[in-house]
Amino acid sequence: MTRHHPDSLSLMEYSAGNLSEPHALCIRLHLDKCPHCRSRVDTLDSLGAVMMEQQPKVSVSDNMFDSIMAQIEVGDAVDNDTPPEYRAPRVGALQKLLGDDLNSLPWKRQLGDVSVLDITDRFPGQKEQVVLQKLAAGGKAPAHTHRGEETTIVLQGAFADQKGVFNQWDFVVLNDEDEHKPVAVGCEDCITLSVLSAPVKLTGTFTRMLNPFIR
Repeated sequence: MTRHHPDSLSLMEYSAGNLSEPHALCIRLHLDKCPHCRSRVDTLDSLGAVMMEQQPKVSVSDNMFDSIMAQIEVGDAVDNDTPPEYRAPRVGALQKLLGDDLNSLPWKRQLGDVSVLDITDRFPGQKEQVVLQKLAAGGKAPAHTHRGEETTIVLQGAFADQKGVFNQWDFVVLNDEDEHKPVAVGCEDCITLSVLSAPVKLTGTFTRMLNPFIR
C-alpha cells in the first residue's frame, strides 16, 4: 500500500494536462497502484468537465461535426480490418518506455552502492534530467541535498531516510531544503525514477569534492 502521495496541486496539474511528460509519467505510475489518488483525479476530471460546460459556447463551422465523425469512422475501419493477432499488445507505460526488465538495463555504476541510467533522451525537448537510480540492497547513497526540485517514484524495493520509509509506488518531491542519505531496505535493490530540475549536491565530508564533476 502506498503511503506517500502527490500533493493536491500536482494532481490538479496532472488532471489539467499541464505537466511535462516525465512528471506526468511519475504520477501515472503512482495512480495505477493508488486507488485513493486515482479517485481524487477522477473527481478533478469531473469538476473540469463541469467547468468546461459552463464556459461560453463557441460557434463552429457547419461541417465540423461531419469532419470529426469521418475521421473516427476511418480509424475504426483501419482497426477492424486488422487481424487481432497483429494488433499491438497493451503494455505498461514503463515497459513501453524502457523496453526491458528494470534489472536488465545497462546500468552505470556512479558512486558506492548507486548505479544510474540517464533516460532524458527518451523525452524529446525535455529540459529537466530524467534518470533511473538503483541502490543496491542494504546499500547507502551518499548524503546529498538538491540544487533544484527532484520528483521521484519508487519502482522496485524500498528506501528509508529521516522522513520515513518509501515503498514501491510511493511518490516524493524534494528540493534544496531537504538533505538526506537514503538506505535501501529489504532484500532487493531499490530502483527509482527521478525528474531533476538541477543536479544533486553532495554534502558528505569527502564526497562533496566530487560536486564539480556532477552534471
